[in-house]
Amino acid sequence: MADEQPETEGGRSDADEHSVTPEELSDRIRRGEPVHLLDLRDREEFEAWRIEGERVDASQLSYAEFAAAKARDEVADLAADLDLDEPVIAVCPRGEVSATAARLLREAGVDARNLAGGMEAWARVYVARELPASATGADEATVLQYDRPASGCFAYLVVSGDEAAVIDPLRAFADRYPDDAAERGADLTHAIDTHVHADHLSGVRTVACETDAEPVVPAGAEDRGLAFDARMLADGDELDVGDVTLRAHRAPGHTSELTVFRLADALFSGDALFVDSFGRPDLETGGSGARDLAETVYDTLTDDLFGLPDETLVAPGHRRPDANPNSELNDAYAARLVTVRERLGLPDDREAFVERVLDSLPPRPANYEAIVPANLGRESIDDAAAFEIELGPNNCAVGDD
Repeated sequence: MADEQPETEGGRSDADEHSVTPEELSDRIRRGEPVHLLDLRDREEFEAWRIEGERVDASQLSYAEFAAAKARDEVADLAADLDLDEPVIAVCPRGEVSATAARLLREAGVDARNLAGGMEAWARVYVARELPASATGADEATVLQYDRPASGCFAYLVVSGDEAAVIDPLRAFADRYPDDAAERGADLTHAIDTHVHADHLSGVRTVACETDAEPVVPAGAEDRGLAFDARMLADGDELDVGDVTLRAHRAPGHTSELTVFRLADALFSGDALFVDSFGRPDLETGGSGARDLAETVYDTLTDDLFGLPDETLVAPGHRRPDANPNSELNDAYAARLVTVRERLGLPDDREAFVERVLDSLPPRPANYEAIVPANLGRESIDDAAAFEIELGPNNCAVGDD
């Protein structure tokens, strides 16, 4: 649906007067405040990808329906029928028609605001929070967790001395990591992927091209068709970053090459383990190989990762849209392994686990069949297309029972 330009009064956009920035909205959701949205995109767009959170409620009404009510001078009646909770925030693709809708709703007596920049601006929100050293156990390092609320994707920056490494960087924010490292007196020396991502475009090569950082990927990526030069890390390999060491720990299942990284008490778990779920097994080989990889997921969790110390801090690669931040960790999204084990409550029976997984697979990430070859370096995607192709939820976790 193409956006129309917002109406203006006195040369000043209505969106400037009654708007909420995406960053403000993200903060409200993170704080657990009630948020009421009126999404003016088509139903299909709304169902595929929308703003979510534990206390977010969203009503959907296409702008075509809203415009029809406007033409009939029935916006007040429409607002009454919708029975909107207030204040309501109007949402559209780019914040243009939603600005007009919000103004008309206010004229009808509804406390309505506009999401400035719409869903496109929402997708550009990227928040960094520092994990306390008391939680990571790495006194010689500063660790930042980056959160993209629009998709629930995480990246991590590890800074020690005058060196820094970024883990699972996003291409869309590749310029952010060297800037943040420089603010802390360090240069990026390594750009690391835990696995070949299927939900977003990796920033490893972009960061490496724009800095002197060495691209690092797990051993096994070459078996999947890796087409660019990178350092391969196998199980047990170590990577020095300033005064600290990252240790590679093979954790297959979500993908065959997936490797997590340990730093003191912290486990950068990629898509092997989330704080309330684990990575789905069907993106690498499709449905035909999902059962075998689901069995591998079970073995990785029960025989390996769950055997790490209780105090291990699980710093995951993704989160659910309604996940709550951990107030004890500066509102980052992470948890102790003992808590994660209890949340997951895995069955003792391997076959029961496999059936549970195969019955709980959500829709696959949008455009994953184009994203994977791009992340292997086998296909090129220009910057404009790159931003569009990864919009939407990550859908990398196994769903609820």
